[in-house]
Amino acid sequence: MYNSYYMQVYSYVVIIVKNQSLAEEITQNTFYKAMTAKRPYEGKAGELTWLCSIAKNLAIDECRKNKKFSELDETLPQQTADLADKVSDTDSALQIHMVLHELPEPYKEVFQLRVFGELTFAQIGMVFGKTENWARVTYHRARLKIKERID
Repeated sequence: MYNSYYMQVYSYVVIIVKNQSLAEEITQNTFYKAMTAKRPYEGKAGELTWLCSIAKNLAIDECRKNKKFSELDETLPQQTADLADKVSDTDSALQIHMVLHELPEPYKEVFQLRVFGELTFAQIGMVFGKTENWARVTYHRARLKIKERID
């Protein structure tokens, strides 16, 4: 069971950081952190969701530490072409990130997983323990909120 979780978390992290060796390190740190956590797993969400949340936070910390946000910005999917045009301009990118930072959960995380993590809606639904349709609707609403705040 843990081997399956390890591979799923590893795949998730590879999508986020786009570097296999860094993904391996983050995945190992994820399981270490989960095993040594001061607060044990409470069962409010699925175990995989909990592990992916830890992994996501560690990946974000690593990106901040290494100043690698530019790699994340370069890989926007084509489905957000209207936003991708704005991201090409550094000021617009900063504005989008500022708006994204202010978005409430789960909109912020779903948008980040879809745009920066390039996850499918089915994978996003799995991370949250929800359906693929829930992920689609949440992503759509997040895009609308971002467009509304930018315009």
